[in-house]
Amino acid sequence: MFGKILKINNNEITIENLSGKALSSIMNCHLVFDEINRKIIGELIYIDREIAKVLLIGEIINNQFIAGTKVRIINDLELQLIIGNNQFDKNRLILGKSAIYKDYNVSISLNDFFANHSAVIGNTGSGKSCGVARILQNLFFSKYQPINCHIILFDAYGEYKKTFLNMKENNLNYTCFTTELKEQYESPLKFPAYFLGVDDLAILLGATSSDQIPVLSKTLKLVKIFNSNDAKIKEYKNDIIASCLLDILTSGKKSSQIRDQIIAVLSHYNTESLNLDSIIHQPGYDRTLRQCLLIDEQGKMNAILEVTKFLQNFNKVDLDNIIINEDFAYGLNDIYYALEFALISEGILNNDLAYKQNNILKSRLQNIINSAERDIFEMSEYVSKENFIKNLFSNIQLIDIDLSYLDDRFAKTITKLYSKLLFNYTIGLEKRGSFSINIILEEAHRYVQNDNDINIIGYNVFDRITKEGRKYGTILTFITQRPSELSITALSQCTNFIVFKMFYPKDLEIVRNMSINVAESTIEQIKTLNPGTAFCFGSGFKMPLLVDFLLPNPMPESTSLKINKLWYGEEDV
Repeated sequence: MFGKILKINNNEITIENLSGKALSSIMNCHLVFDEINRKIIGELIYIDREIAKVLLIGEIINNQFIAGTKVRIINDLELQLIIGNNQFDKNRLILGKSAIYKDYNVSISLNDFFANHSAVIGNTGSGKSCGVARILQNLFFSKYQPINCHIILFDAYGEYKKTFLNMKENNLNYTCFTTELKEQYESPLKFPAYFLGVDDLAILLGATSSDQIPVLSKTLKLVKIFNSNDAKIKEYKNDIIASCLLDILTSGKKSSQIRDQIIAVLSHYNTESLNLDSIIHQPGYDRTLRQCLLIDEQGKMNAILEVTKFLQNFNKVDLDNIIINEDFAYGLNDIYYALEFALISEGILNNDLAYKQNNILKSRLQNIINSAERDIFEMSEYVSKENFIKNLFSNIQLIDIDLSYLDDRFAKTITKLYSKLLFNYTIGLEKRGSFSINIILEEAHRYVQNDNDINIIGYNVFDRITKEGRKYGTILTFITQRPSELSITALSQCTNFIVFKMFYPKDLEIVRNMSINVAESTIEQIKTLNPGTAFCFGSGFKMPLLVDFLLPNPMPESTSLKINKLWYGEEDV
């Protein structure tokens, strides 16, 4: 059918078409160049009545071909080496059917696919959700039982919730966490407030400057001190409160402002030894601290010297040297009051610019406290991060976190907090890689962005996971219709790509640059792919392949609207 090689141009070869026919049925088929002691594989990317063009996939030794090399269609055994065998076992996962070779399955090494970061890309309606659901169903509904896998799916629209309920039939388990409980299989979404570290709090409150980090750091130090029952820690409370009040007394503000601020502080933060009713001894009589704050007719606080001496009796405390060994639960309200006190004790009230910059953190926290999202962070009993994650995956192979009831900003926050928590857990394991976690992010372009985190906390959560997570066992899969909006760093660390139909030029340019084996004809083909058909390439694939993904069963709730039936009353809405 094919004759001799006419021309070699980089990794593209032009050969004779001896049949004189342009057969569309063999487009994208693989051809073999038989040479002495080796075979070189190429993909047919163009054919007319005279010539055919082949994109070389394999290695070219010394950049040369032997003249007169015989060219033929690939045979069955060779094909299975490229697209995988038709059987699913514990080493390979069937993705779908070959779009080129009838009745052939395309399979991929479990290690190559699930132990590396991946991206699933395509326009809306191209089949991304169904493709991902099918892959996971192929994994969980097979005769094998991956009992020790841990997959957590961030479900942007709540469309996967009923897709994996049948896992129990294979002795595997699935659960869904959501903020709106409607089904028996659903559980409330939780992330205890006492899990929040300084970086987490900065993410939650949308910190806009690294200058806000010290205030948040002090907040978390104070919240533990104010909620601790340790006798030694209680002594520190007096010192901290006294130091704050001394700052207010020496602020240079009007007496009325000083009085109001001191009363406000002691109304929230007080101890048995230091409160508004504490007795201040003076020659001849005693007065309460509240009485010492009285202002005379000239607008002066006459007892300010006595109040100052009283407060100076308390020792100065270096917060950095305070170590709290006990663990206990606290909530957002506790963090709010500690933040408020941190702002005051940092002298924010005496600096209008600093007050404006940092007070917004308090306002944002108050907004969360007054919202339904507050319940996510409330847990009355203390549980360690380690036990929280162990309980999360206790006999559970797949977790769906339904984000559909959260606004985009808060959904982005939750994905960051959870991903960071899981990543840190795998980092802390004594035996590296002994507990793997696969994180799948639907609508990833909403969350994995080139945002300002790197300038605030020093890193981007998802960038760090894609760069470091694989060796510890935390693997990310991005599902997106806009790869051009994803973090460049995170996307560059993906090694497997499943690309459904797309046609936006910027997104196609990204696909074009992902692999040297992506021909221009393939880019054009991506624009016209049928729903459910994807172009797959990367470390898990011997060469780029076209795959037809079978429809999942049950289907995710992501099917397109049937307007012609909906408008004319033929569809049960």
